[in-house]
Amino acid sequence: MKFLHTSDWHLGRSFHRVNLLGAQAAFVDHLVETVREHDVDAVLVAGDVYDRAVPPLPAVELYDRALHRLAELGVPTVMISGNHDSARRLGVGAGLIDRAGIHLRTDPAGCADPVVLADVHGEVALYGLPYLEPALVKDEFGAEKVSHEAVLGAAMDRIRADLAARAPGTRSIVLAHAFVTGGQTSDSERDISVGGVEAVPASVFDGVDYAALGHLHGCQTINERVRYSGSPLAYSFSEADHRKSMWLVELGPEGAIAAAERIDTPVPRALARLRGPLEALLEDPAHARHADSWVEATLTDPVRPDDPMARLAARFPHTLSLAFDPEGREEETGASYAQRLKGRSDQEIAEDFVAHVRGGGHPDEAERAVLQGAFDDVRADDSRQETHR
Repeated sequence: MKFLHTSDWHLGRSFHRVNLLGAQAAFVDHLVETVREHDVDAVLVAGDVYDRAVPPLPAVELYDRALHRLAELGVPTVMISGNHDSARRLGVGAGLIDRAGIHLRTDPAGCADPVVLADVHGEVALYGLPYLEPALVKDEFGAEKVSHEAVLGAAMDRIRADLAARAPGTRSIVLAHAFVTGGQTSDSERDISVGGVEAVPASVFDGVDYAALGHLHGCQTINERVRYSGSPLAYSFSEADHRKSMWLVELGPEGAIAAAERIDTPVPRALARLRGPLEALLEDPAHARHADSWVEATLTDPVRPDDPMARLAARFPHTLSLAFDPEGREEETGASYAQRLKGRSDQEIAEDFVAHVRGGGHPDEAERAVLQGAFDDVRADDSRQETHR
């Protein structure tokens, strides 16, 4: 049985103020053609369909067209909500849409209610596990603590219990939206850390044949049966070296992964990250291949040049980002504020702030717990408010 695994469409997102709706529409065209060309048995969309809880109307219209086209092909589609989506909005009409073969899984309580498909080798149960905000679903799953690992583990226990009650030999797939240990991040993903801990071990998905993951934007293999498809388009310059694709996965008769092939997605424009003195960027013939790329330029001139953006745009008309990092600056004044914060969680930044205003001495365990509780409460409140906007 063949499955096309994709995620993180982020419909409605722009790239440094460039509207990507046309590129996203081209991706949907490619998705539909891939389903037809490869005789796919089901499409798996592992969350972050939209870029925000209240998406713009053109993004909603594109989503609507995508669902109609998939339904017309008669190929079942299983789709979950991610941390960017409003689960309540994405799930509106799920019961009716289900009849057309589009299975929206946005309610955590229904995670153990699979979509069941069958081939000559038996049944395949597809479980849709939407993004779980720990503070909101802890009680629903009876989790021991507020953490991603605890709630995901409790939800997977329900899935494993349902699977155990099915006919022997039933194969299984779970869709989930999470940060799994070992995954490589990029700058365009929204932080989902709770209490400074965001990653969950791949072992949380033990007991199922394939875990189709969403959230991280780079296509990657955690292990043979746990994979990220990544986003179909680049959404930050940190993804300049990504090969954007979808996974075409073939599940064998015994549940083993018989094949896993990457299907490349259309690239609207190449990305280039250029660094050096302005004159070198303007004159170096090696950069000629980037004339039509979206460009992020970091200038290292010791003195800021005159009118640098206009001069760059003369050679690179699609320059979108300009930064300055003068040579020797780090040795003289230390890393920039943005550089010092990069890769640090909200909790770590808050703890450093407490130490700074005290003049030394980081928070003790009790104070760290207060900070953690505050961040968790704000995150949960944001999620609650999204359902009322």
